[in-house]
Amino acid sequence: MTLKPLLTGLTALALTACSGPDIEWDGTDITGVMPDLEFELTSETTESVTAADWSGTPTLVFFGYTHCPDVCPGTMQALSQAIEGLPEADREDLAVLFVSVDPERDTPEQLDAYTAFYGPQFVGLTGTEPQLRDLAKRYRTTFGYDEPDESGFYAVSHSSAIYGFDRNGEARVLLRGNLPTDRLTADVRQLLAIR
Repeated sequence: MTLKPLLTGLTALALTACSGPDIEWDGTDITGVMPDLEFELTSETTESVTAADWSGTPTLVFFGYTHCPDVCPGTMQALSQAIEGLPEADREDLAVLFVSVDPERDTPEQLDAYTAFYGPQFVGLTGTEPQLRDLAKRYRTTFGYDEPDESGFYAVSHSSAIYGFDRNGEARVLLRGNLPTDRLTADVRQLLAIR
């Protein structure tokens, strides 16, 4: 056996070990398709925050609003249940950013009360409408406001997608809240495992 084929084989093996096996997601793999996590918004504690505040933390991002009657509470509950299926150390190593696209009604206090119901991993964020439009455009989504009814209530149309970013802020997976809980948990576990 010559040395060249042996070295070629060892190099290929080393490269495979460095890159790791391909991840099989139940959600949609968006690695290299979506941009890294980047934003400047206002937190539920009224502080100005950026994506850098979650650097090193695997992060899930969901656009919604607290007055949503169905999609938002269903998705948030699904995420909460999926996170409950993780070991405690993993639960503490995860952030769920609930980005309200209804800044008119979703004050920081409103967001804080809303996210607290789902668990300590959940953080409410919002911003000006231009900030939110720019962020939605960055992640190829949109939102819109319906006409208010006679009582002043209005609905907000928005995506039901959950964006998963690894601890380096790289977009990895697009999830849906209607995935079975065990499959959501499995995808979150895989997101946590990426180093």
